[in-house]
Amino acid sequence: MKKTLILIALMPLIGLAQKPLLDSMQMPNAVYFLPAPPDTASDAFQYDKAQYRWGKEQRKDSTRLAIAVNDAIWSIDNICKIYSGVLGFEISEQNAPAIYRMLTLGLLTTDQAGKLPKNHYMRTRPYVFYNEPTIYPSDEAWLRTNGSYPSGHTILGWSAALLLTEMAPDKADTIMARGYMYGQSRVIAGYHWQSDVDAARLVASAAVARLHADKRFIKLMKKARREYLKLSK
Repeated sequence: MKKTLILIALMPLIGLAQKPLLDSMQMPNAVYFLPAPPDTASDAFQYDKAQYRWGKEQRKDSTRLAIAVNDAIWSIDNICKIYSGVLGFEISEQNAPAIYRMLTLGLLTTDQAGKLPKNHYMRTRPYVFYNEPTIYPSDEAWLRTNGSYPSGHTILGWSAALLLTEMAPDKADTIMARGYMYGQSRVIAGYHWQSDVDAARLVASAAVARLHADKRFIKLMKKARREYLKLSK
């Protein structure tokens, strides 16, 4: 009886939940176009290890460390806050509903593109490989069972940068620079190898291209552009 009452109470919230425009089977399958992650005996993996050491060095910069810690928070609302600072106004459902909806549905959709390659390769994450702590401990336990290749955070951040650059081409340089920084935060955090991040940028680009074949998304982007022009004035 209690379970029934809880479900009834939650029904309005469930109905409002956003769903991706396309599922993982409708997105480009990265297993077919991505190379496999570097073998541990390869030169490419030596570079991954060198970048892991680079990431640990970056943690000594308190400003960069704080950015990487904030970037580790997995949510579309956090992405909106991050890019609000670049655009110069708040991206929220209240302040910029069209942009918020375009970004939310767009990112929920591009996120689907990382599922198949992650499950296929199930690559070990660097903090597990080295048995060392990350800068964001709360995610360590559950991400041990989640594949490292490609980086899901980077798919999120790079997709957002691509979508917002299309919407606001006058701010492309700063948007893309922040998108690149977001991916590098995952190396600094210790959650991803550099090759995970590089691969994720390719996956995100393919996912955004696929998104543009969806008429519903095209309409969302047009509304977001109109709203951007209004808010940017």
